[in-house]
Amino acid sequence: MNDLHATRLNLLAGGTDARTEMEHAIGIAQSPACRHVFTRTLFDEARRQVARSAPQSRLAGLAFTAKDLFDIEGQPTPAGSVVLSHAPAAKADATAVARLRAAGGVLTGRTNMTEFAFSGVGVNPHHGTPANASDAPTPRIPGGSSSGAAVSVATGAAFIGLGSDTGGSIRIPAALNGIVGFKSTARLVPTGGALPLSTTLDTVCAMTRSVRDAIAAHEILAARRVTAGAAPMGAYRLAVVKNVFFDDIEPAVARAFESALRTLRDAGARIDEILLPELADLQSINATGGFSAAESYAWHRLLLERSGAGYDPRVAQRILRGAAMKAHEYIDLVHARHAWIARVEAALSPFDAVLSPTVPITAPAIASVAPGAERDDEFFRVNALLLRNPSIVNMLDGCAISLPCHAAGELPAGLMLWHAALHDDAVLAVALQAERALQKQ
Repeated sequence: MNDLHATRLNLLAGGTDARTEMEHAIGIAQSPACRHVFTRTLFDEARRQVARSAPQSRLAGLAFTAKDLFDIEGQPTPAGSVVLSHAPAAKADATAVARLRAAGGVLTGRTNMTEFAFSGVGVNPHHGTPANASDAPTPRIPGGSSSGAAVSVATGAAFIGLGSDTGGSIRIPAALNGIVGFKSTARLVPTGGALPLSTTLDTVCAMTRSVRDAIAAHEILAARRVTAGAAPMGAYRLAVVKNVFFDDIEPAVARAFESALRTLRDAGARIDEILLPELADLQSINATGGFSAAESYAWHRLLLERSGAGYDPRVAQRILRGAAMKAHEYIDLVHARHAWIARVEAALSPFDAVLSPTVPITAPAIASVAPGAERDDEFFRVNALLLRNPSIVNMLDGCAISLPCHAAGELPAGLMLWHAALHDDAVLAVALQAERALQKQ
């Protein structure tokens, strides 16, 4: 499946045209592979827009999708819920949507998500759950919360899946669907027009089919140029953190990760194994509920009073935990996080990037975590495993990218490359080299 970069070059060479590419994307979007992927489609509008597209533009009239929590002018912003389905229409596009459109991208629809973005599993009791794009006989979870966005990219219904990442909501579905998901340093992309989960941790970012497409999407969303030099893999010093990230890892994911490390070492990578004892502090730092619970409760408390019965019970349960946090506990959390970030940044300063499994498991069956109180224990167990590794980077205020690293015929697994804040260009440079090496294996 061609990425955006290759397709745009083909457009410029006359080998295809934007209308043909749009019809192909719409055809996939309407196929069984994309059942439950969209909460609202914009196919007729997309056809009108693509007729006016310029092949010389950055996105050349090619399809992108937007997670249901982004404002689109003239539409309500339900964020995967039913309680906001009749909310007032947005008066303008979210900043991220506007920037992708201005770059020549054509929006084909709003994508399904975990209600209010509060889970890494991707299950939605209101709109159904899109099945993972891996060709498996058992329908498997897509990962969340940007579930539909991931499947739209992985199936070929879009070149860019615009989403958000608060605790892994871009990288989790990217890993489980075998695509690329880049979470930038949060401050680099405006969150205007995106319904919040945690104003401290939310990051607006995207999923794509390649690292070079991830760079293009980030440059548009952040309105900045990435400096990703062409240094060989051996020019970078990398680390693998051996504690926490490998706890409860599935054998299939462990094999994929170790195979990826061998491939990168064969390509010249210098990889040190280290311990990061600071990770042990996270449980006590977040003991009172963490940022997502407190900040989501502040946003949702009045809506919960009016319409709480319409919420996904699993989401409401997590939001309501924020009601118990006291002001001094929140302030202590802010200070503790800043001090923790300083310690971790110092520990990682000798390295250009850190390597970890994106998540420690492959995608379980949807049936095992589907809505229903009898499956809540398994749902929350899976959710905790999925969020554990990527959420460390959010707490660090860092940047990270997930690359597929599984062998052909196996369920997707992700390799996460990450570092602290504003190391985005270095992480992307290493990811370009890593992707090339992994594609040759």
